[in-house]
Amino acid sequence: MQDITKYNFKNKKALIRVDFNVPLNDKFEVTDDTRISATMPTIKEVLKRGGSVVLMSHLGRPKGNEEKYSLKHVVPSLEKITGKSVKFVTDCIGQEVLEAKKKLKAGEILLLENLRFYAEEEKGDAAFAKKLAEGTDVYINDAFATAHRAHASTSIIAALFGDNKMFGKVMINEIQHLDKALNAPKRGYTAIIGGAKVSSKIIVIEKLLKKVDKLVIGGAMAYTFIKAKGGNVGSSMVEQDFLETAKSVMEKAAQNNCEIILPVDSLNADAFKADAKTNVTPSNEIGEGWMGLDIGPETRTIFADIIANSRTILWNGPVGVFEMEKFARGTFGVAQMIASATEKGTYSLVGGGDSVSALNKSGLADKVSYVSTGGGAMLEYIEGKKLPGIAAIE
Repeated sequence: MQDITKYNFKNKKALIRVDFNVPLNDKFEVTDDTRISATMPTIKEVLKRGGSVVLMSHLGRPKGNEEKYSLKHVVPSLEKITGKSVKFVTDCIGQEVLEAKKKLKAGEILLLENLRFYAEEEKGDAAFAKKLAEGTDVYINDAFATAHRAHASTSIIAALFGDNKMFGKVMINEIQHLDKALNAPKRGYTAIIGGAKVSSKIIVIEKLLKKVDKLVIGGAMAYTFIKAKGGNVGSSMVEQDFLETAKSVMEKAAQNNCEIILPVDSLNADAFKADAKTNVTPSNEIGEGWMGLDIGPETRTIFADIIANSRTILWNGPVGVFEMEKFARGTFGVAQMIASATEKGTYSLVGGGDSVSALNKSGLADKVSYVSTGGGAMLEYIEGKKLPGIAAIE
């Protein structure tokens, strides 16, 4: 594996797997360019050292060649952020692409069309990977968010470049910061895990029980735990199949000297609607026909105290339905609490699409120690899995 800060890119064409899977509005404009901006240090390093850049990415989950998922929509944002003209080609393999690569001069940027317009990408097809690699000299993986997928452009392709392969700066930062969080001292270590389902995060939760001092559980998944303890949660979302799992997690937490903190009060709604009627009750005394959609004021006070007294914080997942203004106070409150703790010296790592979105909407993304670009990849890394996109380079 090569070091991007020492590699001689002079007159070399660098094929970089980036993650430009960004949100678009109904006018196909990029509404959050965090992932594009994150790749700039890698792109600029290659250009500064005399190379040219061929960028490849996926966007969304297209069924074949769907115009709404074309990466041409990303070009204006990419040009604005790089301050350079970006060449775009309407395919990612084939003669037209090969000609565009051949014409590329040092200092220039070429963006290929959506990789997932071909089913071979997600199948990890070797022949497809070979076509992607044609006409380039060095491979850089800078797409941490897809590192847990054994796709053609993330793991299969690396072998075609021999020693001329490396991590980009996003990947390097992700690995370093995740390792720092995972190896932090247990004392004063708080993990805040939110979101809808226990089932999607159970392995991560069980892994964290051995590492953290306090495990704060919020979001809809909290109600599965509260019900498992015998509470009344009304119409709140509960995974019935995971009630026994929740009980087991709480037992394991006690065995590992890990304190699990659940919401003590909830902001409830009579319907899953932005204009629903609301009330606040203890989290284990939610009335029939009511559902908990955010943490209540007493819980916010408890969370604030825990966060303020933490030395290390890992946050993944919202603690309420923050997309609706009425139920956003808890999640935005947690973002502010973590930012305040970071300012006073706490190390904080935030990851997962919804958590990062909440940070961005709060204007606090630069107020935490590190923002991970990967959701599923971050969780699988914490679980201890070897990610294919990382293994292929190492």
